[in-house]
Amino acid sequence: MTSQLFLPNRETQLVQRRYDRVARVYDGFEWMMERRARHWRRDLWARVARGRILEMGVGTGKNIPYYPEHRELVAMDVSERMLALAKGKATQFRRAVELDLGDAQALSYPSESFDVVVATFLFCSVPDPVRGLCQAKRVLKPGGQLLLLEHVLSRHFVLATLMRWLDPIPAHLWGAHINRNTVGDVQRAGFVNIVETDLSLDVVKRIEARAPLTPA
Repeated sequence: MTSQLFLPNRETQLVQRRYDRVARVYDGFEWMMERRARHWRRDLWARVARGRILEMGVGTGKNIPYYPEHRELVAMDVSERMLALAKGKATQFRRAVELDLGDAQALSYPSESFDVVVATFLFCSVPDPVRGLCQAKRVLKPGGQLLLLEHVLSRHFVLATLMRWLDPIPAHLWGAHINRNTVGDVQRAGFVNIVETDLSLDVVKRIEARAPLTPA
């Protein structure tokens, strides 16, 4: 596991502390949801194109069992305690992956250095999701592939109202927001060929997109 120079801002430090605090119980807390999410994760990773892969927000390593073999893989997260758990899963599932501590809003990797960027349930907790997505676009090669699983704000009035009302609870506990428009954020970050697929109502989505072939 690589610990790069990492100087998060105040908002990111707050998210970092929250995830460090819950890291030990995080997988158990999400056990029921993960029974459904396993299928979504497997399907998402089956869509990964060839080339060098970056996973943003690896967390405790829930995606590691689905990593393609014999590929160059890099994964980063804001929480050192989460990364320690991910390292254990990488060993368990015999996946060679470089694990880095870092901020999704300020990736340390060179521009155009990855063919694929994958993130699952990440941009609900990044303080500035558009900035994080712009970083994903920066490190992708022209035409590179973005693959996301995200829970987003429903389009249905009653459900959206309830989600907005409940949002402060998960946001306070571990920094995750349930009221975000991640498809819109992907558009605002400058990605193209965006395809969204509803997986659970219109709240959990698979989002596929490409980095533009030429700078905007």
